This record gives sequence, structure tokens and C-alpha cells, in this order.
Amino acid sequence: MILLDRFLPRYDVREFHSIAIDAPPEAVMDAARRLTLRDLPLSRLLIAIRGLRAERADVPLLDGFQRRGFMLLGEARDELVLGVVGRFWHPRDNVRPSRPEEFVPFAEPGFAKGAMNFRVVAEGGRTVFSTETRVLTTDGGARRRFRAYWLFVRPGSGVIRRDLLRAVKAASVRSTSSTVE
Repeated sequence: MILLDRFLPRYDVREFHSIAIDAPPEAVMDAARRLTLRDLPLSRLLIAIRGLRAERADVPLLDGFQRRGFMLLGEARDELVLGVVGRFWHPRDNVRPSRPEEFVPFAEPGFAKGAMNFRVVAEGGRTVFSTETRVLTTDGGARRRFRAYWLFVRPGSGVIRRDLLRAVKAASVRSTSSTVE
């Protein structure tokens, strides 16, 4: 069982992306933790189009997520999980401040819970780095509003995740090759 299953085993929407990387799992997870918006120019553009103010380009992405209301739900050697509660279909102020222990039982009508992981798995001398996002709404009205929103943002969301995977791969390969030389 993956760590993400502890926090959001059921969901209305799921998006999964992965990439194979010729680097050890530790180097890949380290690269994911160090990733900044500077490493993701395409994602910065999409964030601006969405009308959000991006974090400073040199701030680690995970820190930026947490400043925007995401919380670290769980962490293991091979996986970390972030979660957020909100009304994502609202253009501004769409995140409800929450604490990690409130995430699983949260069920107030009109909201959605989102969880996202970063995971590394060693497979045949390579590392598979993946990110999975799951969203569970708390009632039918929230589900309808979220699904309408998701139709619009899903393509950009997928582009951002693939951009992130490519950046982690490049950083992992760079760090591994620099330690070999």
C-alpha cells in the first residue's frame, strides 16, 4: 500500500504521471525536494495564466505549496504526501486552512480534499518517479462544481506535472553525473 492510500483511498478524480530516470531513488527524491519554479518556466507561465501569483522562483516548490495552504500529510523514504482542503473552483482564497490531523475526517459540505504524492520506486537499475493527485469532494454540489472546474484546468494540470517530472529527471541526472566525475 502506498502512503497516499492512508490519506485519500477514495476519490472522485485521479491524475497520475511517471517518468523513468537513470539515477538512484535517493537522488531523485532529493531533486524533487530541491525543485523550484525557476526549474519550471512552462509551469510558471500556466500559473500566471490561472491568475495566481507564483512564489519566488528560487523557493523550493514544496515550501511554496505549504505556504499556499498545502500541508505535509506524510513522509517516508520513498514517498511524500501533501494535502489541501478548499473550494478549488473559486479563483481566489480557495484554500481552507487545516491541520494534517483534520484532513482524513474532514467532511464539511461544499468542499474538496486534494492529496498529491511524489514517489520513487527502484525498477531494474532505474528509478520510476511519479506524482499522483487525487481529489474527493464532500457532497454532490461540490462534486458538480469541481468537475466543471476540472474540465477546464485538467489539461494545464497535466502539463505542469509532466514539466515537473522532466525537471526532476534533469536535476537527478545532473547531480548523479557530477558525483561520478
